[in-house]
Amino acid sequence: MKLVIDDACYAYKKFFDCFGEITAIAGRDINASSVKDADVLIVRSRTKVNQALLDGSRVKFVGSTVAGLDHIDQDYLKTKGAQFFSAQGCNSMAVAEFVISAIVNLADELNFDYQKKTLGIIGVGNVGIRLAEKAKLMGIKTLLNDPPRQMRENLDNFVDLNTALSADIVTFHTPLTMDGKHPSYQLLNENNFHHITNKTILFNAARGGVIKEAIWQKYKTLANIIDCWEGEPNINPSLQNTAYLATPHIAGHSVDAKFMGSFMINEALCAFLGEKQDKNIKNLISSDELFIDKNNLKDTLNKIYDFQQDANAIKDINNFEDYRRNYPIRYEWRHFKSKITLPIV
Repeated sequence: MKLVIDDACYAYKKFFDCFGEITAIAGRDINASSVKDADVLIVRSRTKVNQALLDGSRVKFVGSTVAGLDHIDQDYLKTKGAQFFSAQGCNSMAVAEFVISAIVNLADELNFDYQKKTLGIIGVGNVGIRLAEKAKLMGIKTLLNDPPRQMRENLDNFVDLNTALSADIVTFHTPLTMDGKHPSYQLLNENNFHHITNKTILFNAARGGVIKEAIWQKYKTLANIIDCWEGEPNINPSLQNTAYLATPHIAGHSVDAKFMGSFMINEALCAFLGEKQDKNIKNLISSDELFIDKNNLKDTLNKIYDFQQDANAIKDINNFEDYRRNYPIRYEWRHFKSKITLPIV
């Protein structure tokens, strides 16, 4: 069996060598020619998986080791008869930690008490749930907005979009969808941006395009934290230059998240082939416990990982893709012991 794999997939040789012959290629360079004779295609977010890529190929299994879905034409895969599996939720903890770390740093630098702020979470899926749980541990009131979930589950503790947008801190964690009853494309736009004020802290750690950047760049906020951009890697220079944090789509790039992405696709491929998964692959991530000797939460979190280095790395935006592909080692908070109690759920 032949497998074509994005070479940025975590430990791809150890996870997928057992299935057959691997051809590892940078995600942006995977094309119709490279997958023509492949049986299995495993990608991250930089490969557009659609008819143009797979028509005429023999690919029968497509795995995506990231949580996003907007790079996958699922309808086409169904018509082709190819099995698809996405590692939904693999990076949810990493993104939640990114948001909390930024809030803690902003509270210190702008001298506010985050326990007196409201946090509007727009999109309460895998990431939004994790973030809400952490916020609760920290004493932050949340305003949850997710119309599809509210319709399915009749959740009475959710709020409408405008109420969530009126929170002190607003953060987006929706998938990028263009159609359906509740499309998320340009969810925040010229018609509702007035809910965002010069005292709002605004995050996009969801997908580029969820916030209309042409409108966003015209509004003054208290702080912008932008990890996901329209047109990556050609990001908006105006927003980049004025953001508190402008990072290259790395909120979910912890070692744990990358490990889980590969692990989940390995598991799905085993199920597809009717094989048993080698449980020893759980040992492919370090379980060493590390100690942080700091006396406050901000310093503790920054010692674990300082996201400012990610913003500094792409001050020259030509570094965007290379930095993502060669991202520093970053473990999630569960690996650490500290003087300060961490909001671990």
